[in-house]
Amino acid sequence: MEGKEEDVKLGANKFSERQPIGTSAQTDKDYKEPPAAPFFEPGELKSWSFYRAGIAEFVATFLFLYITVLTVMGVSQSKTKCATVGIQGIAWAFGGMIFALVYCTAGISGGHINPAVTFGLFLARKLSLTRALFYMIMQCLGAICGAGVVKGFQGDNRYEMLGGGANVVNHGYTKGDGLGAEIIGTFVLVYTVFSATDAKRNARDSHVPVCTIFYLP
Repeated sequence: MEGKEEDVKLGANKFSERQPIGTSAQTDKDYKEPPAAPFFEPGELKSWSFYRAGIAEFVATFLFLYITVLTVMGVSQSKTKCATVGIQGIAWAFGGMIFALVYCTAGISGGHINPAVTFGLFLARKLSLTRALFYMIMQCLGAICGAGVVKGFQGDNRYEMLGGGANVVNHGYTKGDGLGAEIIGTFVLVYTVFSATDAKRNARDSHVPVCTIFYLP
């Protein structure tokens, strides 16, 4: 009996009366929150990885615009939608390209492929102003070149007739409705990127492309 009483005393002394509950009990984090990026980092301009990341963004945006615009124009120029991939095929073209491109460039540049994503990460101090501006410039140049190559292959007349594969506001809706839809869609996209790359998640790099492919269609 004495041995049992000693064990009870040791157990009572070992643990305090009040134990923290919930998040307060987590004294040691199982993740590391990356430090905030500097606002301006001129030293990046001397690094080859900086320019390599910009080239990756250019190539990814170029391929994305080239494939998706051609897909949209292919559906638009068909007399019967059933003879082509249809609207669902367009959605899979967008989602599939983002899946492949993010998977290929995530380890080089982060796989932004969208100025809205880059700007959102800049506001969250995930990258510097230098890198953000460089990314957005390369993304815009890649998009211009991708659309330009499509126009060169299709010809000026066919390109203009099909509207360059651009989206238009459908009948019955106003431009304000279209703007609101674009704002909500862009918000969900950036929110998805932030949620998928949260430092609290485990093995987050593996499922980032999967999250984007299910959102974009």
